[in-house]
Amino acid sequence: MSRTTLDTAALAHDLRLAVMRLSRRLRNQRVDTSVTLTHLAALSTLKRHGPMSPGELAAHERVQPPSMTRVVVALEGMGLVTRTPHPTDGRQVIIGLAQAAEELLSAEARAREAWLSGRLQELSAEDRAVLREAAVIMDKLASG
Repeated sequence: MSRTTLDTAALAHDLRLAVMRLSRRLRNQRVDTSVTLTHLAALSTLKRHGPMSPGELAAHERVQPPSMTRVVVALEGMGLVTRTPHPTDGRQVIIGLAQAAEELLSAEARAREAWLSGRLQELSAEDRAVLREAAVIMDKLASG
């Protein structure tokens, strides 16, 4: 194996671990722990993609429709989603975000960003500059 291949493999290993640890720490900065991470993921998908059927939501989240039905029922019980009739198929409904979900998602994002901002302030200006560049590179990796 070439030196470049070994260096790249080591970088992939180190980067994977660092991203996983940071992701775990960010997930722990929770506003409302009664809403599960699965619930937050479904709400975030609705925020990003707009109202959709439970089946479409299940496909986006890569879960089986019966599992998503349970999530939607729980979210509806918490007042976080709304159900409206499907415009063309009377057998289906469209799930949308309630105002409370918009507020929850904003609060969750603010809490995570506040924690991360505090941690970034502990770093040197040079380290923050490196991370600014790394954020662009990581975004390229994620979109490819």
